[in-house]
Amino acid sequence: MERVIRNPISWLVVAFALSTLTSSPATGLCTGALLGLTVGNPARSSTSKAGKYLLQGSVVLLGFGLQIGVVLKVGSESLGITAISIGLTLGIGWLLGRALKVDRELSTLLSGGTAICGGSAIAAIAPAIGASGANTAVAMAVGFLLNGVALVLFPPIGHAFGLTQDQFGLWAALAIHDTSSVVGAGAAYGTVALALATTVKLTRALWIVPVSFVAARLHKKDSSAKIQWFLVGFMAAALIRSLIPQADPAWTGLASLGKRLMTATLFLVGAGLTVEDLRKAGGRPLLCAILLWITVTTVSLILIKGNFIALAV
Repeated sequence: MERVIRNPISWLVVAFALSTLTSSPATGLCTGALLGLTVGNPARSSTSKAGKYLLQGSVVLLGFGLQIGVVLKVGSESLGITAISIGLTLGIGWLLGRALKVDRELSTLLSGGTAICGGSAIAAIAPAIGASGANTAVAMAVGFLLNGVALVLFPPIGHAFGLTQDQFGLWAALAIHDTSSVVGAGAAYGTVALALATTVKLTRALWIVPVSFVAARLHKKDSSAKIQWFLVGFMAAALIRSLIPQADPAWTGLASLGKRLMTATLFLVGAGLTVEDLRKAGGRPLLCAILLWITVTTVSLILIKGNFIALAV
């Protein structure tokens, strides 16, 4: 049994098997987290790497479900919204970090993850500011917890407030950290919500490089943020679908495969959570991240529900 648990192939087999049984991203995440916290995951480094690449591949496949015109329209229209959202989130995060006396380096990682795209942003900002491994791990763990909560709670909250698919997609894209959870929540709410959430979220992700660069300068470090090439793949997939419309059945099949793979992706993400991560998170950093996230979630919901900000696919 122990040999099986240590074998990363075993985790991949379970992940793909689960994706054939259910298309629920929340089920994938909860199942993976349950196994990670109870059975343990000795193959964590391998499954985390596999989850990262599977997520990127899934996002590229989802691009086949959109027309390039829709991507460019929503992306350009949401650019200002995402810029303001990111700026305000970073500012509020800085204030909360100072008020709660959270380490500056950790506060930057938590704020950046909340503002842009969770783990991907943290992974990019950490080397840019020379963050310690401990602070990076804590930020990742806290982000994971909040992503799990969001993936489960956002769809029912959206229905409770009577959000349209366009409204929910925009809310999920602005208020949920990781791309995986945004896509998962959008998929659970509907096709239109998925399309808008994915596009706006990837527009947010474009800010990784400039924000990492600015953070590096503020921390007096040399920036080493990298371009997220899967974003280019997403755009390329949408362009291919637009240029070859006669193959729509094939493109639709690839987009559906991307949705299914999100369950496997989130299973592997969940399997990376450990009891030690929860212990390292501690009280003040977790409180800081929760307060920041609740603020972003509440304000964006009020603005969207009141039609102060709106987007449509």
